[in-house]
Amino acid sequence: MKFNVDSMAFGRHETFALRYGWLSKGFNAILSSKKGAKVFEDDDATVVLGVGKNMVTSIRYWLRACGMTDAVSGAPTELGVALLSENGFDPYLEDEATVWLLHWLLVSNTGLATSWYWFFNRFHKPEFTGQELATALVDFVHDQVIAKKKPAATTIKNDAGLLTRMYTQSKGNTRTPLEDALDSPFALLKLVTQSAGGRSYQSRPMARPELPVGVLGFAICQLLEAKKTTVVPIEDLMYSRDEYVAPGSVFRLTEASLVTKLEELTVFIPGVFEIRDTAGQHQLYMSESIDAMDLIKKHYAQSQQERVA
Repeated sequence: MKFNVDSMAFGRHETFALRYGWLSKGFNAILSSKKGAKVFEDDDATVVLGVGKNMVTSIRYWLRACGMTDAVSGAPTELGVALLSENGFDPYLEDEATVWLLHWLLVSNTGLATSWYWFFNRFHKPEFTGQELATALVDFVHDQVIAKKKPAATTIKNDAGLLTRMYTQSKGNTRTPLEDALDSPFALLKLVTQSAGGRSYQSRPMARPELPVGVLGFAICQLLEAKKTTVVPIEDLMYSRDEYVAPGSVFRLTEASLVTKLEELTVFIPGVFEIRDTAGQHQLYMSESIDAMDLIKKHYAQSQQERVA
């Protein structure tokens, strides 16, 4: 949640983007195995998961990076169980809200997904080439890492390439192997797009009407908890301050659309959030304590009601 130069990670995904089905497949393997999280270390892990050895390592990484399992022990987290267990809210990522939520969890995991944190919080160039992105990320990392051994530039550049591959929709290049052409769930969010000629990328702030207010509220609750406060300037929600993750940047929202969604949030959970103008500064107040999970539960409850109706 807060960037720490002493806690960064690069290249642990084995160059494989997260794919549909991987999180639920890996999570179920942990729950159904007597060995729990150690199932990934078994000689037959490739058979259990039905993927190659490097992909086994990648699945384990994405589970941890997306907060579905503990970053250290690999044990299922409360949120992981709530989402991906057999009776979870959305084990197969059928609700777009789940993908938005996983996006937040990944980008706010500054220790395990440092490149993703950097791109969505520190890199604000609306249009760029893959080379520009890779160079900027290498420069950022080398500026941060002074006292200890720096990660290889190749490893960092692989992160940059994987990031754009994960967030853009495939163009159907016939020379691309089928498995590599399969879109990651994050491509659904359209946070990064590719130019018609494929030479550049765009990642611009937009209104994002498809972003569920419950997911935004969850993100804000986590941020307030991390900062140990109940009030935050809306500007801090929009832009990364003091190394903290900023929801407005993570979700690529415009300032106006962030304010609109905050107003919707005050209605979504009445009596909890309030927007005030204090000494000329717009701030969001949490006037009543609430568990971030309550916002997620409410979203899925409403979604279920809408499907039944």
